[in-house]
Amino acid sequence: MAADSSVPSAAGPDPGDLALHLLGGFRLLHATAHIVVPRGLQRVIALIGLRPGATRSQLAGLLWPDVSEERALSSLRTALWRLRQDPCCPMIVAGDTVRLAPAVRLDVDDLVGTAARVRNGDDPRSTAGALAAGRHDLLPGWYDDWVLLDRERLRQLRLHMLEQVSAQHLAAGRHGEALEAALEAMAAEPLRETPHRLVVRIHLAEGNAFEAVHAFYVYRDLLRRELRLEPSPAMSALLDDTLAPIRAASRPQPPAGAPTLGRHGPGGARDGDVTQPAAR
Repeated sequence: MAADSSVPSAAGPDPGDLALHLLGGFRLLHATAHIVVPRGLQRVIALIGLRPGATRSQLAGLLWPDVSEERALSSLRTALWRLRQDPCCPMIVAGDTVRLAPAVRLDVDDLVGTAARVRNGDDPRSTAGALAAGRHDLLPGWYDDWVLLDRERLRQLRLHMLEQVSAQHLAAGRHGEALEAALEAMAAEPLRETPHRLVVRIHLAEGNAFEAVHAFYVYRDLLRRELRLEPSPAMSALLDDTLAPIRAASRPQPPAGAPTLGRHGPGGARDGDVTQPAAR
């Protein structure tokens, strides 16, 4: 590994100046300098960051799943030896476990920590960067099984965080902030119903019936087109009160003086019973 030659590098960098970015792509930074890391060692560093305290056997099995345990452990020993020869090495080895040095900043930890604060009920206005946290996927273009698993875990974590932020703002009457968080979640997963449902609720809370109905039908059309599904009854029920007068007005009205149903149907009688008009 070597620091980018365009930026002066320091011998034996302070681990506090190291930052590991895995969201949006692998980047290891010393202060503002990019550290060039071969792809094979990138995989080792990334996995160590995502599996803090994992044993050598666990790391070797995930990194080289198609070879024998002995050969996988040998490959891991070689990789760790290469990493430890470099002054920019971001990890420490303690017995049988390997982890990032405590001072190395990991962007995944920022996302996880932000989500935890939101989940614990912190005021979303004090949770700096909640909307931007985790906006990019974990290690895009990597298809290792352990990457795919963590990518989906972090994606779901962020979606739930954004939805909770939106719901908290909505409960507090901060409709603009609530809508911003819901739209951020919608952009991350357009077919997911929860953020669309939040958007409808926000518009209704503001008294914007047209916007609420429009948002519902946009989602319904998207769902029909992409999955041939309908919105859930829970989402449709949000608009029952809003659409009831429109639906009633669109029903054909019986001619004046025509028989009506009794008390057991909409008009009162059992099906088949006819209430005759009152004699004049």
